[in-house]
Amino acid sequence: MKINIHSYQTPVYFISFIFSIALITISKSDDPKQKSPASELDGYRFEFPVLGKMPEKPKKGADGPSALVKGDPKKTDNFKSIKKFGGEPGKRYQVTLRFRGVAEPMMYKDGEKDGEYFYIGGVPNNGTYNIYKIEVSSPKSHYYLNRQNKVGHRIFTVDYKKTIEIDAGATVTLSGDGQNGRLITNFDKLVVPEISPAPKPFNGQFIQINVVNVEEK
Repeated sequence: MKINIHSYQTPVYFISFIFSIALITISKSDDPKQKSPASELDGYRFEFPVLGKMPEKPKKGADGPSALVKGDPKKTDNFKSIKKFGGEPGKRYQVTLRFRGVAEPMMYKDGEKDGEYFYIGGVPNNGTYNIYKIEVSSPKSHYYLNRQNKVGHRIFTVDYKKTIEIDAGATVTLSGDGQNGRLITNFDKLVVPEISPAPKPFNGQFIQINVVNVEEK
């Protein structure tokens, strides 16, 4: 009886090929950012850059022109980014976010204060200072990140954590509005450790989001 050796080898090569593909797939699924439903939010930065270079000795309390403006300052001093939240359909997640940056104060009303800077719901309560906002499509909700009791020509660093709820498949809209084409400059040259461009100060304002934890509710 004649045996065709090649007919027995071919399945072995085929199985080996399939096994290699499986290993690659497993390797990719082990990537923590691919695994997290909130991966698109991690590392996002709200940025309000000042037009031009930062002076060596900025004037205390100085404001400056926004580099975002591309026309009418009341209409173009803004930005928006839409992210898709992952997760398993039908499930709701508790997402803990860390906010770090340099910002100016803004007042909000008709919502709920949660800590020194975080504000749940409501609307802006001033027409000239910078707005930092997160909107979640489901459960429908929105949040502001730089709440203060009063506005003024001052700047401060933020570093805090908050937990919000997001449904699988929800849209998360991250937006900023300078309202008038100007902003309080980083006149104190404040730096947030471990956040770019540290150890140098950012020429303007920013708040960076980092995902700390995601849990099914």
